[in-house]
Amino acid sequence: MHMQALQIFRDVARARSFSRGASTNGVSQSAASQAISQLEKHLEVQLIDRSQRPLVLTSAGQIFYEGCKSLLDRYDTLENEVRAYNRRWVGTLRIASIYSIGLHHLPDYTNRFSADHRDARVRIECLPPERVYEAVLEDEADLGLVSYPRHDRRLTAIEWRNERMVVVCPTSSPLTRKAQLDPVDLEGQRFVAFDRDLPIRQALDRYLKRHRVSVEVALEFDNIENIKQAISRNTGLSILPETTVQAEVDSRQLSVLPLNGGTLVRPLAIIHRRGKKFTPTVQAFLDLLCNNKRDGTMHNTHNTELQTAPTGSTPPSFRGDATERESGPAETAHRSAKEMTA
Repeated sequence: MHMQALQIFRDVARARSFSRGASTNGVSQSAASQAISQLEKHLEVQLIDRSQRPLVLTSAGQIFYEGCKSLLDRYDTLENEVRAYNRRWVGTLRIASIYSIGLHHLPDYTNRFSADHRDARVRIECLPPERVYEAVLEDEADLGLVSYPRHDRRLTAIEWRNERMVVVCPTSSPLTRKAQLDPVDLEGQRFVAFDRDLPIRQALDRYLKRHRVSVEVALEFDNIENIKQAISRNTGLSILPETTVQAEVDSRQLSVLPLNGGTLVRPLAIIHRRGKKFTPTVQAFLDLLCNNKRDGTMHNTHNTELQTAPTGSTPPSFRGDATERESGPAETAHRSAKEMTA
């Protein structure tokens, strides 16, 4: 069996998606499906139940998945040890990131890192927030990039940057006649919101409640890319990190307006397992992230307006039940930019 086939199976099984596993390995979805079919033919057993969505491993598939993870991890360690005889910056750097950071921040860093360390490989997997934490805790990723970092004694969180939040609206919106908005200007506006269980949604709920503002939810999504698309179709407005809409503003697809009423930011953090020993390659990339923050300073996320909502809190400031939840956010993100974003 070819090593790449094992890698494809592992990544498809981990993501529970052929397209996401294929993208991680730089192959087409058809190629990934064929590789796994060949594995099943060789082993004379079905590994994946393709009748369910998301994909589900069979009992035999689960056993094979655990074995593949262990085998591939040992192979990576062996390969790195052999390569290290002649070169220091070798090995694979594994990064798990929420979609928005993967799309809008990581490409610049990974390009610069690869240019300086040509023998090192960077593998990025973009996942929902909860899966980023799981990947780091299960040692499937060396580093994780998240927003609104949660407290976990098993993890170390490094404050990375604060992103300014702005109102994003269609270019035809009457609000664009203003240079900046007061929170009260959002009263009664149709709003394209994040899903209720996301920390960013909970943080925005508290912000609106603090300013005694209610908005009407038109749609709900769990990633920024779909929210931007909905806004461009005049579905409503939203509040998003300014860095994530720069391309749309430059091309005049969307307009942004700053908000009065305090500093509204989204805190980002780098997470890793507490006590984890970094290889020189991982340490070099971490140093690159921490030494090249675009906002220039490390901010104390405990003093910002946006904080992670308490577990079980109820969103107080949105009204309206017209929602549309995206059934496959990762699939859209893959098509947008190599499985890389909210």
